[in-house]
Amino acid sequence: MIDHRKLGRELELFHTDPLVGAGLPIWLPAGAAARSAVEGYLRELERRAGHQHVYSPPLAKREMYRRSGHLAKFAPDMFPGLADGEDELMLRPSLCPHHAMVFAARGRSYRELPVRIAEVGAMFRAERSGVLSGLSRVRCISLNDGHTFCALDQVGDEVGRELALMARAHQALGFAASSYRLSLRGPAILGEPAAWDLAEDLLRQALVAAGVSFVEVPGEAAFYGPKIDVQIVDALGREETLATVQLDFHQPVQFDLSYVDSDGHKARPVMVHRSLVGSLERLFAHLIEVHQGAFPAWYAPVQVLVLPVGPDQAGAAAAFARSCMDSSLRVEQRVDGSLSARVREGILARVPYLAVIGAREEAAGAVTLRRRDGDDRPAEPVADALAYLGSAGAPPL
Repeated sequence: MIDHRKLGRELELFHTDPLVGAGLPIWLPAGAAARSAVEGYLRELERRAGHQHVYSPPLAKREMYRRSGHLAKFAPDMFPGLADGEDELMLRPSLCPHHAMVFAARGRSYRELPVRIAEVGAMFRAERSGVLSGLSRVRCISLNDGHTFCALDQVGDEVGRELALMARAHQALGFAASSYRLSLRGPAILGEPAAWDLAEDLLRQALVAAGVSFVEVPGEAAFYGPKIDVQIVDALGREETLATVQLDFHQPVQFDLSYVDSDGHKARPVMVHRSLVGSLERLFAHLIEVHQGAFPAWYAPVQVLVLPVGPDQAGAAAAFARSCMDSSLRVEQRVDGSLSARVREGILARVPYLAVIGAREEAAGAVTLRRRDGDDRPAEPVADALAYLGSAGAPPL
């Protein structure tokens, strides 16, 4: 298996430059196209599952992170603050405090619960340069994140829903988790031990109900609560966490979050942190290696490469390429060089479909689709080819 850093360079998916800085990769057009397709799929999957999407700024006042507990437990991994008059702004190490502010933006009733908030947002970790590696370990992180605010008796169902949604997303992306961990508290925790006991037991029950095997790992919890870690294995055989579900009784207290219960009393919500696929950077490091750059058609950077056999078919090829683009397919056309050389370039670029148009296809208003896996389709009318490509190139919602 080829490492994602080598493939990323060869396929021009991402680039690093010393002028930008270590751990700060630039997504090149091909990588950005694949990432955009995956983001769109995740957003729609979450929307259909009842999540409301927001945008929040990647920094906030120092006080926010003092109240959330990040300064007390996470300060070495945060970048220094930025002077703002007599105050100080800090790049966020996570999105959860901002999402707590979304819940707190107005009064809430028990009838609204659960409130599910989601976002792909930037966060920052002051990682040491020695541990930075390609897309798998970076300093600017694009996190697929979400937080659900619910009543205590809703926690089990919400965690179960998120685990099922994770499995569905992973299957669509073309991989499966290698293992599950229940990460339990260490010696230094925030909040009451009784709350931790309850949170750990709720996650344990959810894993059992989901029917997945797991191991319990003491000392690996987040500082505010226990978590389920969904593990993957990279090209070098190293295990790391990709997705996670966490329970948090601490931050709702720190930010004084509340809703009005059925008796008209103020009640405290439980905060369920979850990420279906973790950071987009680590996700793509894994996807590049799993697929060796040959992504499923729905998020391949270029889905269709149109190849006229000769100059006389250039017009028909351009018309077909425009039709592909009008059908929301990512398409390129190549006319220079021999057909065999252009086919070889398309294969090396891992393009799922090569659309060949020769004199016979042009005369018949047809196209021949050559599939990346070698299972070619016979010449077919342009409309039929477009329908097939549209179906094959659509995300599996």
